[in-house]
Amino acid sequence: MRHLILMLFIVGSTIVPGFSQGPTLRLTLPEVIDLATQQSIDAFRIKNMYLARYWEFRYYKAERLPGLSLSSSPVDFNRYSRKEYNFETNQDEYRMREYFNSDVSLSLVQNVAQTGGQIFLRSGLGMVKNLGDDGSTSYTATPISIGYSQELNGYNALKWKAKIEPLKYEKAKKQLIENNETLKQKAVSVFFNLARAQIQKSIAETNHANADTLYKVGQGRYQVGTVTQDELLKLELSVLNASQALNQANVNVKRLQSSFNSFLGLAEGTTVECVMPDIIPDFKVEANDAISFAVDNNPTIIDHEQRVLEADQAVASAKSETGLNTSVFALYGLNQDSKDFADVYGKQNKSQRLNLGVNIPIVDWGRRKGRFEMAKSNREVSLAEIRQERIDFEQEVYQRVLEFNLQGGQVYNAAKADTVAQMGYNVTFQRFLIGKIDVVVLNIASTDQENARMQYVDALNQFWTKYYQLRSLTLFDFEKKEELVAEYDKILQKQ
Repeated sequence: MRHLILMLFIVGSTIVPGFSQGPTLRLTLPEVIDLATQQSIDAFRIKNMYLARYWEFRYYKAERLPGLSLSSSPVDFNRYSRKEYNFETNQDEYRMREYFNSDVSLSLVQNVAQTGGQIFLRSGLGMVKNLGDDGSTSYTATPISIGYSQELNGYNALKWKAKIEPLKYEKAKKQLIENNETLKQKAVSVFFNLARAQIQKSIAETNHANADTLYKVGQGRYQVGTVTQDELLKLELSVLNASQALNQANVNVKRLQSSFNSFLGLAEGTTVECVMPDIIPDFKVEANDAISFAVDNNPTIIDHEQRVLEADQAVASAKSETGLNTSVFALYGLNQDSKDFADVYGKQNKSQRLNLGVNIPIVDWGRRKGRFEMAKSNREVSLAEIRQERIDFEQEVYQRVLEFNLQGGQVYNAAKADTVAQMGYNVTFQRFLIGKIDVVVLNIASTDQENARMQYVDALNQFWTKYYQLRSLTLFDFEKKEELVAEYDKILQKQ
């Protein structure tokens, strides 16, 4: 029985890990980038950032359309004591009052963007019922009234919104494309981090196998006296070092694989084999063309335009507070009140109201002027900052173009160096086997081989990173010679 239990435990311990092992995928760099833009958390965040800006723009558009609203207080009961004068006793006294009130109104409001005013159309009905001794009920109705209100201080907030809000939305659309290109840069980094770790693991496995082989060869030669004890100890130390390097490489692969799966939203336990890109796009970018595309497409330039308008808006708002502030409110309508509901919509009386408000600052100790001067100074500071940022931006584009154009050659040189180092190590390994060279020379060749392979991987990483950096700055695909676009309609349809 005990043997049976032990056998089941052994079988179970060997089977269970198999069930926890996830699928194995072979992914190229383009496939990783596609997965990142489709299902990563970063992609979800980027899309929702755009949607937030879209609905903000929709809210602005809705402000320019007529708004219809219904307001009502169907039940308003009030019971309270009120001080009144009694003419019979010639004294003030408190009396209890009770009434029930109910009203409903319908309003149609339209903002006037050209003037910043507001025109409105209203209709309302109200009833009040006294709950005291007389129990009387009266009604009031306003079948229709039309009015207009307007600030006359020279500042039109709606006009400034009409300039700024479309610009903000256009910037959001460009930022969506830019953020997607930045996400691709992150995908490149994640891909090559894992690929680098996998290559290091492969090198560590090869080095461990070679070190073990060389140590066994060394033991045989030591027996016949062609290898000294010092050389044999170095070979044994190489085996130990190779074993430690292999263990560390395995840990690094597992850690980076976990980060890779988390980034792409893959199932836990999924194993990915990174397929290194064997070709790179072969083209050069003209700096002037890149700067031109960046100025036309990059959201940074739109942001500069937005900030200039916002600074002008702040100056206009502050200026409107420095002088005479006036407002006008005009209303014309029909109304009627009656104790009988049947008569409340009968013959209507005319209702008019005209209100002209004036606010004249006499002594404010320079506060309004201070705000105005401060707004002008802030505007000058913003303009200076924008000019400097524009220069820095164009310089960055120019620098990225230079780096990208050079990186293709760096990849070619690194690939050639990797091939040469691999061939050199193979020759050195064979020469060591026949006793032509010592361990020191072999270790140097091994180190050169590893460094050359890692430099090639790093060169590829830098190329693709700089490639997408240039795309994110210009929002232009230089390989296909077309501007980058986003599928805005598809994003909105998923809502």
